[in-house]
Amino acid sequence: MDGYPSPNYCFPILFIPYFLLPSSHGPSSPSPSFTTVSLTYFVLGVVIAGDNMLYSIGLLYLSASTYSLICATQLAFNAVFSFFINSQKFTALILNSVVVLSLSASLIAVNGDSDAPSRVSKWKYFLGFVSTVGASALYSLLLSLMQLSFQKVLKKETFSVVLEMQIYTSLVATSVSIVGLFASGEWKSLQGEMDGFGKGTVAYVMTLVWTAVAWQVCAVGVVGLIFVVSSLFSNVISTLSLALTPVASVIVFHDKMNGIKIIALLLALWGFASYIYQNYLDELETKKTQNEVKEASNDSNI
Repeated sequence: MDGYPSPNYCFPILFIPYFLLPSSHGPSSPSPSFTTVSLTYFVLGVVIAGDNMLYSIGLLYLSASTYSLICATQLAFNAVFSFFINSQKFTALILNSVVVLSLSASLIAVNGDSDAPSRVSKWKYFLGFVSTVGASALYSLLLSLMQLSFQKVLKKETFSVVLEMQIYTSLVATSVSIVGLFASGEWKSLQGEMDGFGKGTVAYVMTLVWTAVAWQVCAVGVVGLIFVVSSLFSNVISTLSLALTPVASVIVFHDKMNGIKIIALLLALWGFASYIYQNYLDELETKKTQNEVKEASNDSNI
């Protein structure tokens, strides 16, 4: 568990925007029962906690490049889950987007050193590999289940439901992670890990805190895109950001921009443009259908 519960533990900061958001006074669907909502958040929170654990095992036993390469498969998993769970319509443009963005993320991954970390046995390497594949599949399933929850269970039209989703699932995930932390006995190593941090104890705490804050901001964006558009679109944006990371590294850390990174960036932009263009075509088709229905209604009233 990486020596601390999970990046979800900073969820209380989300209460600030939650209470600042205006409440909706318009007509809304009947509210689901407290039991149904609680069970939904509990199940999703447990899935998040399990996903965090699997990702942690992968990070522990795999090199960063191998780990990233496997994580790139989550978009393909998400495409499958979106088709069966969310009735996602697939076209040539969307399929092209999924494939090209996955290739882009894979190029970024293999750009680094892909050898197994030193002093890692074959069994641990295999365990890290299986855990990361499982984590990618579970994360994709989680996104599709969140979309299903918004559409079939929560049925709210205000953005506050996004914050509620993130707050309550994070509460459950953090609680499960804390129980696991103490049950495994890893809490005993926290002080040693803190003392052994190269930059000092204060830097260690600040790193955890600001990583958690950044994670919450990112998670709200991911869940928000699921709420507004779809789980697949949210994952497309996440995969696109993986290819844009080297650009940020060049600007901030003055890293070198090699040919592989440039090709990966161009592929990512191509895949993203394909998805956006398909959304544009869908919107035109929707408007055309609405106009035809409106014209037919007007003709029948004459």
